[in-house]
Amino acid sequence: MQIREALIMGREFLNLHNIQSANLDAQVLLSKVTGLDRTGLFLQGERDLTAEQQQQYRSLLDRRAWGEPVAYLTGFKEFMGLDFVVTPAVLIPRPDTELLVETALEYLKKTHKKNPLAVDVGTGSGAIAISLACLVPELRVLAIDLSAEALAIARQNARLHRVEGRIDFMQGNLLEPMPPEMKGSIDVITANLPYIPSGDIPGLMPDVKDFEPHLALDGGLDGLDLYRLLIPGACRFLQPGGLLLMEIGPGQGEPARRILPADRWHSEIKLDLAGRQRLVAAKKK
Repeated sequence: MQIREALIMGREFLNLHNIQSANLDAQVLLSKVTGLDRTGLFLQGERDLTAEQQQQYRSLLDRRAWGEPVAYLTGFKEFMGLDFVVTPAVLIPRPDTELLVETALEYLKKTHKKNPLAVDVGTGSGAIAISLACLVPELRVLAIDLSAEALAIARQNARLHRVEGRIDFMQGNLLEPMPPEMKGSIDVITANLPYIPSGDIPGLMPDVKDFEPHLALDGGLDGLDLYRLLIPGACRFLQPGGLLLMEIGPGQGEPARRILPADRWHSEIKLDLAGRQRLVAAKKK
């Protein structure tokens, strides 16, 4: 089978299984098998696949047809222009979360602080923490996660992007691992915590609910349970004027703002590129 034929076969197979991104997924999976980028696949369309490559490709197509996310099949996901290692131990980074990173970058640029300090709570793959470290060379980051498996992936990604010297990884729940002496010293706290209401999880797409870690999805009855627990600690650790960034889902903006005590926070809701509520940005008074 030639590469060109394999692409056609893969696209048609995934279409039969109602995979919406069938054409792109077929290309990405064949790139994984051949080591060619998508341009290379088309330039070398007449090249024959080995029997082993055909078998690998069919196996990946079968797994994708059953709903397994492409990022878990390839082992990588792009975020903020960087490639991140991902496994089923971590949530797959989403483009929507880039708004959180961009907002943090804008704030850090305005502060002009010489050695700013950020905390990323629920770091998962480390996508937020590592992106910030890559884009702000003087920044130090504390990256916290409850999962030891997730932290292992985050450390791997930090080494991949050569920022491991500026990120300290801590295992624990929310801000509990933070040293008490750091109270009032943090510039930015970023949090992409689980925010999906428990009752909504059964209705999620199969590639999310059946494959991604529920620990990184379930936010309790209204999706905001972990943010309720985070906010008091964030207020203690942020310096005056420090920024708390909380990723949310559509419709959660006002409920999230209401759990921020008005006498301690200035807050606003930010929309993503699709015009959906995606982020609550809160400055400590």
